[in-house]
This record gives sequence, C-alpha cells and structure tokens, in this order.
Amino acid sequence: MSRENLVLGEGVVLPDDVEVGANVVIHAGTVIGAGCVIQDNVVLGKSPKLASRSTAKKKELPGLVIAESVTVCSGAVVFAGSTIGARTVIGDQAFVRENVTIGEDCGIGRGVCIENQVTIGSRCSIQSNSYITRLSTLEDDVFIAPCVTTTNDNFMGRTHARHQLLMGATIRRAARIGGGVVILPGIEIGEEAFVAAGALVTKDIPAGKLVAGLPARVWRDVPEEELLENQ
Repeated sequence: MSRENLVLGEGVVLPDDVEVGANVVIHAGTVIGAGCVIQDNVVLGKSPKLASRSTAKKKELPGLVIAESVTVCSGAVVFAGSTIGARTVIGDQAFVRENVTIGEDCGIGRGVCIENQVTIGSRCSIQSNSYITRLSTLEDDVFIAPCVTTTNDNFMGRTHARHQLLMGATIRRAARIGGGVVILPGIEIGEEAFVAAGALVTKDIPAGKLVAGLPARVWRDVPEEELLENQ
C-alpha cells in the first residue's frame, strides 16, 4: 500500500510492517500493532465532538489501541479511547466511537455503528448496517445479523431523568440476533438465545430460547444441535 497523503499525529506508534493505504489520518497517541492493514481513507484515534444536549461526558481520552493483525477497511472511523483486539476486521465505512472495547477475532461489517461505552467480547460477528447503542454489552460468540437496532433511551430525548436511566442491551454469550430485529432499552438476551428476524424485543429473553414476533414471544427451545458447544 502507498501511504500516500498519510497524516500522523504526535506519538503515534506505527510499525514498519503495517500496510497503510492512501489518505489515512492517524491522530495523536494511537498505538497500532504489528501486521495490521489500514486501508484507504481511514481515520483512527479522533476525539468526539459532543452535541450541547449529549448525555455523554466530555473528558480527556487515552489513545486508540489496535492489537496485532487487525484490518481496518476503507472509510472506517475508530475513535480515541477504544481498544480493538487481535485479528479483528473493521468493515468499510464502519464507525466505532470512543471508550469501546472489541475483543479478538471479531468481524464488524460494512456500515456498522458502535456507539460509545460499548463492550464486545471475542469471536463476535456484527453484520452490515447494524447499530449498537451506547452502554451495550455483547459477550463472546454473539452473532448480530444485518440491520439490527439496539436502543437505550425510553424517554427519546425528553426529561432530565433520562441522563440517569439510559440502558443499552446486554446480549449474553453465543446469542444470535436475526436481521432487522429491534431491541428496546435495558433488555437482556440470555446465553444461546435465538431472536428470529424482524422481531421487536420488549422483554428479557431467557437463555436457550427461540423467540419471534411483534412483540417477541418464546416459541420453543433452541435445538441442541445448534448450541455452540455442539459445533
């Protein structure tokens, strides 16, 4: 790769074996591990610009840390204060906000948006155009199909109470979420649960259950042969 028009901030760690495309901007304090691939038009380690009514708190952030053998694809933006685990792939035009932790061997699809203060375990797959809202947690081996939406604000921007009551989703180990699912604030989806495509999740989902519908209801147990331990 060319490294044409590369912009480096102060104190950036960029090993010689990292492949860097054209028009890449790497902000101050960013640390990139060996063997990474940074494609064209990527922005790494930028600081957020908060709106006047934002519920997020403005503070000094540490530099972005990217572990070894990570690929950040064209047009992606990854903010300061976040950590990306080894061998993870961040897809084209994906957006990862500040104070996000992503584990090892994850796949973050094209156009995915991960808001601030999100924790994602290892071996997770988040497919194209899904939205992971602030204050969410995804444990290891979670699968998120395309166009899933998580939410965190029951007040939808009204009242001061919302500042204390924001709650993202908690998606437990090896749960699977189908395409176009909408998950309301504060919902917990249990281990190995399966949420069918198009469902509206308004209540917590027990571990190992398959749910579907508007609103989502339990239909049956997830088949034994589909459990992660049996793969």
